[in-house]
Amino acid sequence: MIFIGLNYFDHAAESNMAVPKVPVLFPKYANSIAGPEDEVVIPPEVAQCDYEVELAVIIGKPAKRVSPEEALEYVFGYTIVNDVSARDIQLSEGQWTRGKAIDTFAPMGPCIVTKDAVADPCALELSLTLNGQTMQTGNTRDLIFNIPYLISFLSQTITLAPGDIISTGTPPGVGMGKNPPVWLKDGDITEAYVQGIGSLRSRYVQSRVPIQPVSQN
Repeated sequence: MIFIGLNYFDHAAESNMAVPKVPVLFPKYANSIAGPEDEVVIPPEVAQCDYEVELAVIIGKPAKRVSPEEALEYVFGYTIVNDVSARDIQLSEGQWTRGKAIDTFAPMGPCIVTKDAVADPCALELSLTLNGQTMQTGNTRDLIFNIPYLISFLSQTITLAPGDIISTGTPPGVGMGKNPPVWLKDGDITEAYVQGIGSLRSRYVQSRVPIQPVSQN
């Protein structure tokens, strides 16, 4: 799973970060995947857990050095991903992977919609509610780097394989950008929506496992 950070102008602004000149990339791995209705487990180390609704692209055939004009030919379909993020870890360590690729921090679903059923992936409404309150709204037309560009950009140096997932970034309204910030807590429920795909519902639970000290010998 390849995630794109800061890919909406207003989200970059609310994050107090510069608009990127090239796509900002970070990975998540199989350990992060959770299905629709699955619980998202907040580890005891995380005090600032955040939500991010995103449109995700599923690659359907090997893509290497493809042009933006032909990029959508390599798409199998689309789904919703909630890029759950531990902001306290993400923004304190100089890289984003450990704060992003936590177990269960990539819920996705509720289905894959094949590309033939999506007339224009660059014009889809998306939103997220937290306990029934709308927190995020946006449209993929506002992506800084659109889907054809992202597929082409990545394929210049990374051969994309069938089943690879590109999560395209989140619109404004994340908890980090609120005043005061809104952090996910035990019992919270989010519903992430993308037009033409449906809603991805996730429930958050706080892990009761004690923190294990880690020392460097």
